[in-house]
Amino acid sequence: MAPPTESFQNQHPSIHYLLLAIAVLACLLPFAGSAFKVDDTLFLYVARHIAKHPLDPYGFKVNWYRDAVPMAVETKNPPLASYYLAAAASIFGWSERALHLAFLLPALAVVLGTYRLAQRFTNSPLLAAAATLLTPGCLISANSVMCDVSMLALWLWAIIFWIEGIEPQKPAYLITSALLITLCSLAKFFGIALIPLLAVYSLARQRRLGNWAWYLLLPILVLTGFQYWTKAVYGIRMITSAGHVSTGIRQERQASTLAKLFVDLSFVGGCMLPALTLAPLLWTRRKILIVCALSAIAGFLLATGQIGLGGILGPPHFYHHSLSVGIHLTLFIAAGSSVMALAVADAWKRKDANALLLMLWVIGTFIFTGFLNWTINARSVLPLIPAVGILLARRADELRATSIRWRPALVALSLAAAGAVSLWLTWADSELANSARTAAEIIEQRTRNQPGTVWFTGHWGFQYYMEAFGARPVVLDDPPHRPGDFLAVSPQTSLFEIRPNFVTSTDVIRIPMRLGITTIQGELGAGFYSFDSGPLPFAIGPVPAEDYKLIQLGTKPVLEASPNDLPPGTPSL
Repeated sequence: MAPPTESFQNQHPSIHYLLLAIAVLACLLPFAGSAFKVDDTLFLYVARHIAKHPLDPYGFKVNWYRDAVPMAVETKNPPLASYYLAAAASIFGWSERALHLAFLLPALAVVLGTYRLAQRFTNSPLLAAAATLLTPGCLISANSVMCDVSMLALWLWAIIFWIEGIEPQKPAYLITSALLITLCSLAKFFGIALIPLLAVYSLARQRRLGNWAWYLLLPILVLTGFQYWTKAVYGIRMITSAGHVSTGIRQERQASTLAKLFVDLSFVGGCMLPALTLAPLLWTRRKILIVCALSAIAGFLLATGQIGLGGILGPPHFYHHSLSVGIHLTLFIAAGSSVMALAVADAWKRKDANALLLMLWVIGTFIFTGFLNWTINARSVLPLIPAVGILLARRADELRATSIRWRPALVALSLAAAGAVSLWLTWADSELANSARTAAEIIEQRTRNQPGTVWFTGHWGFQYYMEAFGARPVVLDDPPHRPGDFLAVSPQTSLFEIRPNFVTSTDVIRIPMRLGITTIQGELGAGFYSFDSGPLPFAIGPVPAEDYKLIQLGTKPVLEASPNDLPPGTPSL
């Protein structure tokens, strides 16, 4: 396949690779000591078990909500990322810094892979890679030990080897791609989407079914074997089980199709922030005004509850912040609409296999996130970010020679603005994660010399750090009841209601959030990890402190289950 222009060979890629690697390290190294967060805990549990039982990754139980259940039932992710964690920990240890540094490798592979792939699609691969890195979706996901960035790295390099190996056909490249597709799918089941995506791309490129189709059988056979293995060992077919759980949760929520569409656009736009900051350079003023007007209507209908989200916010608790939420939604929905327009317009104009690949990549991820996954979240949006970065660069190629508004300095400023907000948000997300670690440390100090057992409700990073010092998660059928026991309660957790006359003391551990931006805050409508918390991937505004309670129980306490005891983030696809 011929490169777009002769300038393809004259872009000094080695210098660009070095600059991009330095940029990745500069963006992520400051957060290497961040606390574990969200579903990091589940991946760490699996990794610790793998370290002892490498052929039995899910052979244990975990109490994530109300009771101990088999990990194969609780998790909805394949084990590859946890194997990587276990391997890294065996060399560098289990500390936060060591494991975050180990996960810099997948982040580097994503950004450098975007550049390598973009070289075949655009004359501006550096713009594509920078627009991928400087996003909330990429930076925050990379500051975790979950599977998402690892999956995306394998996804990108699978596409690279496939495109470079299909014409003229290079069997070694196609075999490598097939192996990467398999590993991608075993990092996160979304990787299975590569099989139809590359099949359609290949058909569009060659106009016939070729020998390349045989290579796609490898991931199909391995994943079929994985299904049979998990059924034989754990009693469930994990891939189909994840799909059934996702379907059941979506049906329970009963959010309207229109609401999911707008929230999906909001998450795409907010996670791919350069699509917003570059919009004045990409579109005419008239188009921007029309899209913003329509986005404002949609955003304020959501913010004021006129379009139902299926009661998941029950009812939305951000009503008194509806103006702020509406403004955020207007901007994010407009940016998300820009992303969709870029994909469709590029395919319409070029009508080639490359444009089709990018459009299906973006729209397929969009459909999965909004209408097939168990929830709308930034982690599900992440796979489309490199494709959008390439689309932005292709749009830049078109405008560079024709638009008087196109100036390299303005592009740099727009990317810098997106990067500044993304780093600010990554800092705030790290602050939020650190609050759970700090609270657990304080609780340990206050209960260290006390005779009672320490129990807790809440999960995510809080569970990891509480269990690290020996605290026990509450079991619904056998709640804490002995006098002198302690119950630690994380923010927004109401698993139990305790009668006041059975409480000896209650301490509130208040940890302020000072950065004025957040990924998780129901009052502000921010739900980066699940739209259960709100229709925004993030929100700017006054962020309430995180309040952790430490309750000491008195004589014969009676704890009653609360009706709203299911926190956001149930499974993770």
